[in-house]
Amino acid sequence: MKINKALVFGAGYVGTSLAVLLSQEIKVLVIDNNEDIVNKLNNKESPIEDLLVDMYLNDKSLDLQAQTNIDNSICNYDVAILALPTNYNPETNYFDTNIIEDVIFQIQAINKKIPILIKSTIPIGFTKRMRAKYPECRIVFSPEFLREGNSLHDNIYPSRIVVGDKKEIGELFSNLLFSFAKNNPKILLMDSCEAEAVKLFANTYLATRVTFFNELDSYCLNENLDAESVIRGISLDPRIGEGYNNPSFGYGGYCLPKDTKQLLANFESIPQGIFTAVVDGNSKRKNFIADQVMSLNPESVGIYRLIMKEGSDNFRESAIFDIIQIIRGRGIPIYIYEPLLTNNTFEDLIINNSLESFKERSDLILANRMHNDIEDVSSKVFTRDIFREN
Repeated sequence: MKINKALVFGAGYVGTSLAVLLSQEIKVLVIDNNEDIVNKLNNKESPIEDLLVDMYLNDKSLDLQAQTNIDNSICNYDVAILALPTNYNPETNYFDTNIIEDVIFQIQAINKKIPILIKSTIPIGFTKRMRAKYPECRIVFSPEFLREGNSLHDNIYPSRIVVGDKKEIGELFSNLLFSFAKNNPKILLMDSCEAEAVKLFANTYLATRVTFFNELDSYCLNENLDAESVIRGISLDPRIGEGYNNPSFGYGGYCLPKDTKQLLANFESIPQGIFTAVVDGNSKRKNFIADQVMSLNPESVGIYRLIMKEGSDNFRESAIFDIIQIIRGRGIPIYIYEPLLTNNTFEDLIINNSLESFKERSDLILANRMHNDIEDVSSKVFTRDIFREN
């Protein structure tokens, strides 16, 4: 079997980057229920913050279209790739997979023969459950390992290709992804549950590392030590390395918060200590940062950007939101500067659309990542961004 036409469901970071990647060589149809996103893709505009995606849409000849609905035209495609959201539900301690399950139901109702490749992060055992529910469908899971703002680059130069199927369909999908890679990555074919575990454990390790350096930074702040010197001295050990060692206000974003909590839930009847500590440590870090801010007795606090990091358009699970709530709960006026928001309010927060006015009104500016925009008022900026990198 050769793949000449692919459906991609979902136009977030994973879906958009995959659609752009594949449409260099094969016909790709993106299906997303957001009409604005569909219009952007059809007008060769990127719906995500990714410079390489922008460049490919503008400069490459891509066979790429988008639409909002699922219809009988999907019968003409060779594979359906699901890159749909799976938010963590704190009430069930489980990923909310309703969107994926609904799309699988709609696909198999029209075309039971089309293979389905799941790229969304899912609970361990989900693929096996879907295979049992739809025995005629060939459903395979392959985790993605992408960074926001660099999603297309990470598809072109993947660290590895993991596919949760050891049979012919697994080889088909792995060969498809490999054919677009420029760095000769290793291919790992394994059981679907093992592939699902790879994703959750990999992200939880990254969250563990972030938490480690954040807690190191908390100690240095409390004891008046130079955190940069300590981190450099540790990270020069090749067994430790320099990745993910830049302190922050806490991990957040699309993946790490929900993946760590989902993995922790999987350990309900299994002894563990690290994963509980990581989730608790991230919460404690945000409380510590808020306490540090309050110890400076600011008359008002400005929040420079709600996004997690430079080059992102993601507010979801941003650590700054918890810090805002803590500070606001102590009666301190909050001013927010976020140029991605054009309205004057976001949820129940007031947005200041003028950078100059924001800087003037803020007695202290809280910035998860430092930026040239606020260099001129650096004396009143509170950040733990030591290395000026994401």
